[in-house]
Amino acid sequence: MNRINQLFQTKKSDILSVYFTAGYPQLTDTVAILKALQEKGIDMAEIGIPFSDPMADGPVIQEASTIALRNGMSLRLLFEQLRDVRKEVRIPLILMGYLNPIMQYGYANFCKKCAETGIDGVIIPDLPFADYIAGYKPVSEQSGLKTIMLITPETQEERIRLIDENTDGFIYMVSSAAVTGAQKSFDEQKQAYFQRINAMNLRNPRLAGFGISNKETCDAAKAHSSGVIIGSKFIQLLNEEATPEEAIDTLFQLLKT
Repeated sequence: MNRINQLFQTKKSDILSVYFTAGYPQLTDTVAILKALQEKGIDMAEIGIPFSDPMADGPVIQEASTIALRNGMSLRLLFEQLRDVRKEVRIPLILMGYLNPIMQYGYANFCKKCAETGIDGVIIPDLPFADYIAGYKPVSEQSGLKTIMLITPETQEERIRLIDENTDGFIYMVSSAAVTGAQKSFDEQKQAYFQRINAMNLRNPRLAGFGISNKETCDAAKAHSSGVIIGSKFIQLLNEEATPEEAIDTLFQLLKT
């Protein structure tokens, strides 16, 4: 069974998934960060593929991508770094990246390499859902990959139900239509959106992301989902703290107080 499905079968709530950019802060940090996340009890990790034009990302992740690319990170190098990761890392791993570098690598080759290195799922924010169904889904499924789709407050119910019917793993419930970035709180409109999606009784579990950085936003998101995804705040902490372990410890403190 895919590790993503396994996670959601064994843990129904309070799931914490953490995103970071491969090759940041240092080129060789990727596997060390994954090990630290697992050791500290993070449930799932999302590894960002750096890209020069990350349209859905805010300034923190944009800067991390720029630095990672400057460090020399590429998709080919990332797969080399992850070659033996499953000897030590057991938690579900997701690659998150934009379509351009994946298509340059070759989508079929990308999926094959994901399977070889033990990647469980992919998130491609700029892959249109219709294109995924028409041409990408069979290739992904053949490699055993879960393709995770994003929904926003603007996504129509019909589209959400189509995504729910045609994907498997979880649905990424984006807190707003804006770019990524930490927020101090979620207003009534965002919370109403969480409640609306929760009331749809979807087949797939959901994780909420974009803007979660403290106890208030984390608790609000978790109340209407299986858990949360944190990215920008963790990347910021990786830059501020001396080690990945310290960055994770500080993140836990922020989510508790």
